[in-house]
Order: sequence, then C-alpha cells, then structure tokens
Amino acid sequence: SGFVQYVFKQNGLKLPRLADEQYNLGREAKISELSPGDLVFFTTYEPGVSHCGIYVGSRKFLHTSSSRGVRIDDLDNEYWLPRFFGAKKIVEI
Repeated sequence: SGFVQYVFKQNGLKLPRLADEQYNLGREAKISELSPGDLVFFTTYEPGVSHCGIYVGSRKFLHTSSSRGVRIDDLDNEYWLPRFFGAKKIVEI
C-alpha cells in the first residue's frame, strides 16, 4: 500500500498510506471492468483488506512483496485469486 501511495504521488494524486484506507476511495469495479491504473485489493494476513496493487492489464497487477520486492503477478494466480477482495477505480479518464 505504501508502494501504491508512492506511485500515485509521483503522478500528482494523494492517497492514504494503508490498503484498507485506500479501499474507501473511488468506485467499486468488477474484474471484467478493470483498466490499467485501477487498484486491486486482497485479504492476506488479516481479515478484510490488507494488501493492494495497481492493475496493469491482461489480468495482471503490480505490487510489492515483502520477500520479493516489486513484481507483476496474475490475478488468477493460485495464491491471489482466493484472496481477491475487490477493485476500485480511483481515476476515471
């Protein structure tokens, strides 16, 4: 979530630091409606939103892993898909 905050700040948009606070922004979107730049949220180490990333297209998202650094993963990955919580459109073009 800090990574997402940083990327958006570099593009002139201020977001809160925590994933659950970021989830309160924008409007909900289905996976089929996602565009690059939308945020995707996951439940990982605690109930509710605890991780987020930036959708990049083709069902892939950019995020940081505590053990692997910045990476692109597939939403359909066996780890991520069952942990998918929701998605938000923060900026509409």
